[in-house]
Amino acid sequence: MSKETLGFQAEVKQLLQLMIHSLYSNKEIFLRELISNASDACDKLRFEATQHADLYEGDGELNIRVSFDKDARTVTIADNGIGMRRDEVVANIGTIARSGTKEFFSQLTGDAAKDSHLIGQFGVGFYSAFIVADKVTLTTRRAGETHATRWESLGDGEYTLEDVEKAGRGTEIVLHLKEGEDEFLNDWRLRSVITRYSDHINLPILMQKAAEHDDEGKALPSSGEWEAVNQANALWTRSKSEITDEQYKDFYKHVSHDWDEPLTWSHARIEGRQEYTELLYIPKRAPFDLYERERRHGVKLYVKRVFIMEDTEKLMPQYLRFVRGVIDSANLPLNVSREILQQSRDVDAIRTGCVKKVLGLLEDLRDNRPDDYAVFWQEFGKVLKEGIGEDFANKDRLAGLARFASTANEGSEQNVSLADYIGRMKEGQDAIYYITADTFAAAQHSPHLEVFKKKGIEVLLLSDRVDEWFTSSLTEFEGKKLQSVAKGELKLDAFADEAEKQQQEAAETEFKTVLDKVKTTLDGQIKDVRVTTRLTDSPACLVVENHDMSANLERLLKSAGQDVGGAKPILELNPGHPLVQKLKSELEGERFGDWTHLLYDQALLAEGGQLDDPAGFVKRLNGLMLAMQH
Repeated sequence: MSKETLGFQAEVKQLLQLMIHSLYSNKEIFLRELISNASDACDKLRFEATQHADLYEGDGELNIRVSFDKDARTVTIADNGIGMRRDEVVANIGTIARSGTKEFFSQLTGDAAKDSHLIGQFGVGFYSAFIVADKVTLTTRRAGETHATRWESLGDGEYTLEDVEKAGRGTEIVLHLKEGEDEFLNDWRLRSVITRYSDHINLPILMQKAAEHDDEGKALPSSGEWEAVNQANALWTRSKSEITDEQYKDFYKHVSHDWDEPLTWSHARIEGRQEYTELLYIPKRAPFDLYERERRHGVKLYVKRVFIMEDTEKLMPQYLRFVRGVIDSANLPLNVSREILQQSRDVDAIRTGCVKKVLGLLEDLRDNRPDDYAVFWQEFGKVLKEGIGEDFANKDRLAGLARFASTANEGSEQNVSLADYIGRMKEGQDAIYYITADTFAAAQHSPHLEVFKKKGIEVLLLSDRVDEWFTSSLTEFEGKKLQSVAKGELKLDAFADEAEKQQQEAAETEFKTVLDKVKTTLDGQIKDVRVTTRLTDSPACLVVENHDMSANLERLLKSAGQDVGGAKPILELNPGHPLVQKLKSELEGERFGDWTHLLYDQALLAEGGQLDDPAGFVKRLNGLMLAMQH
């Protein structure tokens, strides 16, 4: 195929410009990123060759070579890994086929310092080459293929593709350096960057031996011999005492392609029936595709230091999908497949052990580094709460890690634990009270909270979508049941004095006829009507029975396209409110039906519901307002 010119995807052009300006202050990371990609390519070849040994093409010594040419002003990074076909080059370099792309760009500010962290979360990868280069030439041949592809771009919105010849498999990237980047045309400089960022790479990174000098200081002819710059043994195989915190952090950046340092990590070798090593990290920032179903990142599985796969959902449950790192098994077969993973008891044991290790890390953060735990919860709390319904064995530990907003605190910050709540419970209180709503504001201002505020009883304010599943899966904590303030008949007898009890009984008797007529008027819309104990300022509210689906969950399911024949609510009326008194005075009047529907519709709107007949509501409201003027 002849040479053709193609345009970058619009997002690639935008990313290139942002990256060049935002990451320039730390430009040496281009070498880390390109070496990391080369390492991944070698890992992929090693895995595919377990089934097809001929892919090695007689060369099983995998390595990465870094070289420079002062005269041509180029730096070259080459590997003999899996390589790419022409269509793979277009897919991997010409476009960003990545979930969360749109959200990523919407959050960029134009401030280089702030954007550098966002770009780091998104992953810089191959495009980091343009931080130091004004032209990049990539030549690649996939193992087992005969044709190679050359990709070239000035980073200006276009790139060229052509078929070429290439003797060895793998990928070679030549960076034509910009003016002023001559520091990278230096043997010592390149070696120092490799040693700092890539010492842990599990295969040799080679550079040519530096030229020796004679007694007079003149350079002798180079031998052309290559030598390893890095230790070339997997970091997780080393003893913990040999690894510095900086090395752990640098390895995290390699394995996760993250810009930030991790919050914490765990490194352990487990021996016994299952032998494996785990090196697991808790990130500081959530990736942009954390909630995308098609995302394929996570903990990397190795078998005897051979990379097998990264999409290892069997090694870590969905609610811990933010965890990064490696698990290296000594028991699993090298040709392990997803089917074997699904059926392996060894894998189940590894998963159980690693989940306990991660939860232990989080508990340590919670207990000893509360500020860091607050950062973690802000980023990953919603995901962790999914585990309550998924992981019955660890339900209590997960509940102990959960954090919530509460009426005890100002603002929407989720910093109240269930243990905190229990420690503040009033004498005689036997339940942990909560409310769920679409938004924090809706929860905070719900009429259901009125009596609790009056009596100083704390209520948890739950406004994350996952909270409905959380509360349906967690019915009690440390012997205290969780109770929705919008469900069931409220039992606050322990906090009511004798006068309040008598007042309630009198209201139930006084309003019996009104309640009967309201129930008849709203026949088909409500299950029942009663005098409320919940309200102090509002005229009415809607509640459901304890075993029924909450109104908020019903709305969530409907918005997801599910047909949920929800239970009819119970209407509760506040007998002390002027509007309910007005309703009572209209018992025999022609406006009773309008007042009844108005109170019902108001209660529905107050909890975030939608009216079936908005125009009818407006007409009734206008009619009542006009009637009150006369």
